[in-house]
Amino acid sequence: MVRGGKMLSDILPKRVEVGFHFEPFRSPLKFGAVVMEGMTYCMVEVEVEDGRGRTARGNGSMPLADMWAFPSPKVPHELRESAMREVALRFARKVEGYGRRAHPVDIFLELEDELAQIGRDVSREMGLAEELPFLALLVSASAVDAALHDAFGKVNGICSYDGYGKDFMEHDLGYYLGEEFRGKYIGDYLRSRYLSELPVFHLVGGLDVLRKGEVPEDAPQDGLPNSLEEWVERDGLFCLKVKLRGKDLEWDVRRTLEVAEVAREVRRRMGWDDRLYLSVDTNEQCESPEYMVEYLKKVEEKDPRTYEEILYLEQPTERDLSLHRWDMRKLSSLKPVVIDESLATLDDYRLARQLGWSGVALKTCKCHSSALLFVCLAEEEGVPYTVQDLTLYGTALVHSVGFAARIRTMMGVESNGCQYHRREAFPEVRRLHPGVMERREGKVRTDSIGEVGLGFRIE
Repeated sequence: MVRGGKMLSDILPKRVEVGFHFEPFRSPLKFGAVVMEGMTYCMVEVEVEDGRGRTARGNGSMPLADMWAFPSPKVPHELRESAMREVALRFARKVEGYGRRAHPVDIFLELEDELAQIGRDVSREMGLAEELPFLALLVSASAVDAALHDAFGKVNGICSYDGYGKDFMEHDLGYYLGEEFRGKYIGDYLRSRYLSELPVFHLVGGLDVLRKGEVPEDAPQDGLPNSLEEWVERDGLFCLKVKLRGKDLEWDVRRTLEVAEVAREVRRRMGWDDRLYLSVDTNEQCESPEYMVEYLKKVEEKDPRTYEEILYLEQPTERDLSLHRWDMRKLSSLKPVVIDESLATLDDYRLARQLGWSGVALKTCKCHSSALLFVCLAEEEGVPYTVQDLTLYGTALVHSVGFAARIRTMMGVESNGCQYHRREAFPEVRRLHPGVMERREGKVRTDSIGEVGLGFRIE
């Protein structure tokens, strides 16, 4: 409904509270040149009011993974994380002082320039040797953005994903994405309901043990698996994301083949279909796309089946697309190549498409509002896309899985938080959402995700 040119469903942010919570890992995670041993979560609660005077609270959560979002050798980890905390706090104050009613997507986009300014201010005031990149700003702001979308759904008594059509949005997609989207809405590109289950990608980190017999004596004795072999057996995994070095071709090829061999052995032993779906990720460690062309060639020579089971490649080269402007067309002709760390803005998306990148990796940590727009672009252009993880757990994981279940990903969703978080982390969310927090038969299940807001079921 519309009154005076505004949607009655639009929300006015009244209060934004931000807290931080550190979660140590049970075992270290290695990706690219980084080893992580824990993460600080940004936890947000907002209160909003709609055009009828009704109020509701919403929640959002996201880890401030500076080692992924801001991997600068010039700025120490502690200072990077501190800067991202400050960005989150300042963005929360901007949202709290927004002062008018609007749709959450409009609030985010109208404050995007101010978010960039916050990043510049914090970088200057804290004397950072390198300015906070926009990707780090998105991660810092994402819990606030998620909380707004959750509250928007709650105050209107709807699933948030049902609030992206003409009945709830003042603007169509033409306003955000250009004339070719005139008359179309975000909701046109979403599923009408959550998929009941999703295949789940397990992460095989660079330090992860593959076989049970190779587990060191000092591995955690907490009842959780400590090897790929045990994880596949326990969770029925058939989708695996393999972290590669990107600088050691022999190791990368051998690692890929060993991962596939171990997974197949377990599945055959358990009497299951041994078909696998693999993705490989060097986290931008390759000097050029040619490295991955050679990698694929060698994998195909040594094991054609494993080559066929590689579904896509993630971000092989550095995140600055304009630095070398690598032509990805040769590599993309072999396997889909999805952009991840390089994707922060609509301009990044357009440049990547010009350079021959064939797909996009979506993450809720880059802000829910932004991810929705990328879904629309990808769907309209027939571009394959995935939903990737940030080692999420708790409500952050519920958010990511719910998002993936309302769109059309290339294959399922990545979820590796249970591999690295302690078993006792986020007990209330584990109780409310067992099918999301625990993987069974190689899948996560969405039956616990609520029908109002983003479905966190937090009171």
